[in-house]
Amino acid sequence: MSRPIRYIGIFILIVLLALIRGFEDELFYDPYLLFFQNDFLYIDSPRREVAKLVAFTSLRYVMNTILSLGIIYLAFMDRGMVKFSGLIYTVAYIVLLILFLYFVINPRQEDYYLFFNIRRFLIQPLILIFLLPALYYYRIKR
Repeated sequence: MSRPIRYIGIFILIVLLALIRGFEDELFYDPYLLFFQNDFLYIDSPRREVAKLVAFTSLRYVMNTILSLGIIYLAFMDRGMVKFSGLIYTVAYIVLLILFLYFVINPRQEDYYLFFNIRRFLIQPLILIFLLPALYYYRIKR
């Protein structure tokens, strides 16, 4: 695959990630979007449907993961890196979802900031931001 086509593909996938973020209110059930936009350290946790929240958070994570793995593939053209990244995303999902569920089921004001950051890793493609430089460094060292 030629470089210009790869770069266009990466650009399109980044735009799709931005669209997921831009239309998050319309696409996903997440009562915490408005909650964390306000002064959340001083108010109570919002009402939520736990199963629906987990389903939509998982859907968003999967969508971000698929697009992120596409970016990784187009950036490096290496299936081994994609498999490794997929493993990282899977392990991160399991660990983060367990922590997410704990904070959703047991909301305490002193835990809101930690919950905010765990939730951020689930709903935004932050793992990609860490993986791209790490994989690039691995590639130049290899």
